[in-house]
Amino acid sequence: QVQLVESGGGLVQAGGSLRLSCAASGRTFRIYAMGWFRQAPGKDREFVARVRWTGGSIYYADSVEGRFTISRDNAKNTVYLQMNSLKPEDTALYYCAAAESVFLKWDYWGQGTQVTVSS
Repeated sequence: QVQLVESGGGLVQAGGSLRLSCAASGRTFRIYAMGWFRQAPGKDREFVARVRWTGGSIYYADSVEGRFTISRDNAKNTVYLQMNSLKPEDTALYYCAAAESVFLKWDYWGQGTQVTVSS
């Protein structure tokens, strides 16, 4: 099993920045990729960004491309999401997820961290 704990959410004004962290523990050797997802009230959960655990293969949703940056620190078993130029529509509960294989079935999920962007 892999455990994921997110942190770093909060309230920020439009145009501001936040950095989310996701610390992985347990059988981290099973991780193939890490991703960030978000869910706004009344909406489906959506993909934000992902990165291969060993590096490379970084992908972003069109809505965050150029504003968000995903990175990882394998020594700390942590993945980050740097969010710049935040917009009110970025307001959501942000989840970290881990996949064990290239099929990206997102086997493990964190509890989520709230990001609220005020206009």
